[in-house]
Amino acid sequence: MTRPLSADHVAQEGFIVHTRGRGFSEITAPVSNAVAASHVQVGIASIFTAHTSCSLLLGENADPAVREDLERWFARAVPDGDAIFRHDAEGPDDMPAHVRSILTGVSLTVPVHGGKLLLGTWQGIYLWEHRIDPHQRKVTVSVLGH
Repeated sequence: MTRPLSADHVAQEGFIVHTRGRGFSEITAPVSNAVAASHVQVGIASIFTAHTSCSLLLGENADPAVREDLERWFARAVPDGDAIFRHDAEGPDDMPAHVRSILTGVSLTVPVHGGKLLLGTWQGIYLWEHRIDPHQRKVTVSVLGH
């Protein structure tokens, strides 16, 4: 029988992602660095971005065509300037960015084992910018465990 995990150690670190506009920024390395700095050996890492027009994604990190395909699919599913949207205060990509963020999410939880993120061979962590223009996005990593 395994004993329940007690979170006797909690650490939190933040960093800024400078996006180039719509697209993906891999953030696996800074998240991994935050986990290493926490000294947690077994636990969980919670990754969160406090924005409404970008999201976090755990996905394929070997073939960039996967991310390009996702971008094309979302362009078809949630097009900029769609007449269905009334909220366009910041331009035709405003409401579509909010929809994309809601559909994909602003937080992730990843297990930590041996002081490292327990990611699969082809998994990477990405901030997905949904706005056309560049932005500065804050990401917070909270690590709990022992």
